[in-house]
Amino acid sequence: MHQSSSKDPLHGVTLEQILKVLVEAYGWAGLADRVPVRCFMFDPTIKSSLTFLRKTPWARAKIEQLYCELPGKG
Repeated sequence: MHQSSSKDPLHGVTLEQILKVLVEAYGWAGLADRVPVRCFMFDPTIKSSLTFLRKTPWARAKIEQLYCELPGKG
């Protein structure tokens, strides 16, 4: 059987893509306001943030929720 589309808004979207969209939408400072973690507050980079988010389930969940709440995403 082949499923043509998923109802999951995160289906097929990488964590890196999610992070880039959020940084574009909110900027690093806006992201730090919404999810106050050091990797967003001090010398933020995509690479350091991905490393942190992959090791920290609660932070990743917040980032994924933010992404789903963006207009046109969820």
